[in-house]
Amino acid sequence: MAELLLELFSEEIPARMQARAADDLKRLVTDGLKKAGLEFSKAEALVTPRRLCLVVDGLSEKQPDVKDERKGPQVGAPEQALKGFLGSLGGMSIDDCEQREVKGKTFYFAVIEKKGESTAKVLPGILDGAINALPWPKSMKWGSGEKRWVRPLHNILCLFGGSVVPVVYEGCEANANTFGHRFLNPEAITVSDFADYRSKLAEAHVLLCPSERRAEIASQAEKLCTDAGLTLKDDQGLLTEVTGLVEWPVVLMGDIEAEFMELPPEVLSDTMRSHQKYFSVLNADGSMAAKFIVVANQVSTDGGKAIIAGNERVLRARLSDAKFFWDQDRKVSLASRADKLKDIVFHAKLGTVDEKVSRMKVLAGALAEHIGADKAQAERAAELCKCDLVTGMVYEIPEVQGIMGRYYALHDGEAPEVADAIADHYSPAGPGDDCPTAPVSVCLAMAEKLDTLAGFWSIDEKPTGSKDPFALRRAALGVIRLIVENKLSLSLMDVFAQALANYKADDVSSDLLIFFADRLKVHLKGEGVRHDLIDAVFALGGEDDLVRLLARVDALSALVGSDDGANLLAAHKRASNILRIEEKKDGKSYAGSPDEAAFVEDAERNLFAALNDAGAEGSKLAGEEKFEDAMAALAKLRGPLDTFFEDVMVNADDEKVRENRLKLLSQIQSVMGEIADFSKIEG
Repeated sequence: MAELLLELFSEEIPARMQARAADDLKRLVTDGLKKAGLEFSKAEALVTPRRLCLVVDGLSEKQPDVKDERKGPQVGAPEQALKGFLGSLGGMSIDDCEQREVKGKTFYFAVIEKKGESTAKVLPGILDGAINALPWPKSMKWGSGEKRWVRPLHNILCLFGGSVVPVVYEGCEANANTFGHRFLNPEAITVSDFADYRSKLAEAHVLLCPSERRAEIASQAEKLCTDAGLTLKDDQGLLTEVTGLVEWPVVLMGDIEAEFMELPPEVLSDTMRSHQKYFSVLNADGSMAAKFIVVANQVSTDGGKAIIAGNERVLRARLSDAKFFWDQDRKVSLASRADKLKDIVFHAKLGTVDEKVSRMKVLAGALAEHIGADKAQAERAAELCKCDLVTGMVYEIPEVQGIMGRYYALHDGEAPEVADAIADHYSPAGPGDDCPTAPVSVCLAMAEKLDTLAGFWSIDEKPTGSKDPFALRRAALGVIRLIVENKLSLSLMDVFAQALANYKADDVSSDLLIFFADRLKVHLKGEGVRHDLIDAVFALGGEDDLVRLLARVDALSALVGSDDGANLLAAHKRASNILRIEEKKDGKSYAGSPDEAAFVEDAERNLFAALNDAGAEGSKLAGEEKFEDAMAALAKLRGPLDTFFEDVMVNADDEKVRENRLKLLSQIQSVMGEIADFSKIEG
C-alpha cells in the first residue's frame, strides 16, 4: 500500500468554486481508481485559493490479476462461427480453448488471464482523465495553450509512494515541488509525502485545510471584538467566502468614521460585506459599532497598521458614495418616483413594474379583507413598495431594496405599518428568512408573490425539472409560509382567482393548486410530515385552506400512528382489494348503500350501524374543524371491522347476499373517504 499526493497549483481560484472543485477532483480520481480495480483506504481533498490538493491513502501498488471467461460456439459449429469467435480473442487458437458440456451440449470456452498492471503505470491515465474532466463553471485559456482551466495553471505536484507520477497538463509536467505563500514564501519547496507537504506548507505560511483557516479567522476576529468590548456580527456565508480568499489569515480591526454612522445599518453592513468582504461589529445593545473586521492575507512588520489604514481609506470612499446617495435620495419623496417605474420592464409578456404595482395594489386590498389588515394601508404600501428601485442607493447597492424603501417612507411621514410592509414585501425569500407577521406586511408580501405566480402561470412559463429562472418555487413556498406561520384561514382557490383576474387570463387555479401541493410537501418534509398523508387529504378535493389541511394532516398522522389507525388502514386496504377484484370480475360497480334487510349475520348489521354512526359523527365534527375528534369517531370502527372480517365470508354462495356485502365494503370506503383518501396512505 502507498500514498498518492496530487496538487494542482494555479492563480487564484474563485472562492465560490473551491469546495465544489475539491469534491469533483476527489470524485473523478477515486472513480477512476475504482474502475481500474485499485483499492484504497481513504481519500481527502483540500483547497486553498491557489491550490487543489488530493491525498489518497492505502492505495494498492498493483492492479489485481483478472480472469475472463468467454463462451464460444458449440463444438462442430460452422467454420465461420469459429473464426468470428477466435477473432474476438486477439490471437488465441482453438487449441487454447476449453471444451465444456452445458445442458448436454459441448461448447468452446476461452479463459483469458490478464495480469494486473502496476499502479504507477495506470495512474497517469487516471489522473489525466480526471484533470481534463474537472467541470469548472467558468474556465479560460492562457498563453498559446488550447486546454482550459479556471485560472492559469503553474505547477503539478504528483507523487505516488514518494516517486513522481508523469502527469502533464498544458505544458505543466508533474514534479515533487510546491510553493508557499505568494508574498511571504514564494520559493519552490520539495516534498516527499503528504505529511511533509502539509508541514512545509504551514512553515511557508499556507494553512492547507479550509476548516482550519475558517476556525482561525473566527477565533482571531472574536478575540479582537471581545478585547474591545464588542461582538462580531454572525455571518457564516461571508466567513466561508473569506476562508477561500486567504492562505494565511491575519485578522485586523479598523475604524469607521463618525460621519458615516448616521447611514442605515443595512447600508453600512452591505457596503462592507458586498464590496470589501469586511465583517460588521456590534455594540452591546446590538447596534452597529464604528468598527469593522478585515481579513488580510499578509503578515506586516508594523502590526498591520498600514493594512488597516489602507482599508479604512477604501471604505471611506465607498461610504462617501453611500452617504451622497442617502442625502440625495431624501430630497424627493418616495411617492414622486412612481412614474419612473413605467420605464422598467418586469417581463416582456407581463408588462412594466408600474403595471405590476397596480395589480399588487388591487390584490393587497382584496387580501386585507381576508387577513384583517387595514385596506388603505395595504394599498398604500403596494403603491410605494417598488419606488426605491429608482433611488441612487438601491442602484448602487441592490441588496438593500425594500429596506431603503422603508427608511425613505418613514422620512416622508408614511405610517410605520406601511413602511414596514415595504421592507418586508420580498420576505420570506428563503428557508432561513424570517416570515412577516404584521397584517399589512403579510398582505403585501403575499400580493407580491401571488401576482408573480399568477402572471407566469397565465403565460405558461412554469418551472420545468430543475429549471426555475423566475424563482416560482421559492415564491410558492413564501406564500405557504406566510399562510401557515400566521395561521391564516383562507381559500387558495379564491386568492388565485383574484390574482388571475388582474391578467384577464384563462383560469389556471387548479393547476396552481397542484403546484402548491407539491411545494407544501417540500416545506413539510423537513418537519417529518409524511407526503402520503398530505396526498390523502388533498385527494378529498375542495380542501384549499392550508391551515385546515394541516390540521387534518396532523389528526390523520395521529390516527395512523395508533393501533386503531393501523388496523383501520389494513381493513380499508382489504376492503378495497376485494372490491377491485370482484368489480373487475363482474364488470360492474358495487357503489351504493347496502340493503339493511338483506343482512344475514350480526357482524354485518353491527358494521352497518357503526358505519352510519361514524359517518354522521365524523362529517359533523370535520365540518366544525374538530379533526382529531373526527378521526376518533373513525377509530370506533376498529371493533366492528375486525369482527366483520373474522366472521363474514364476503363472497357468499347466495348472489344477493354477496352483492349486499360488497356494497357494505363500498360503504367502508365511502365513510372513511369523507375524512381522508386512505388509498393514498402507504404502509
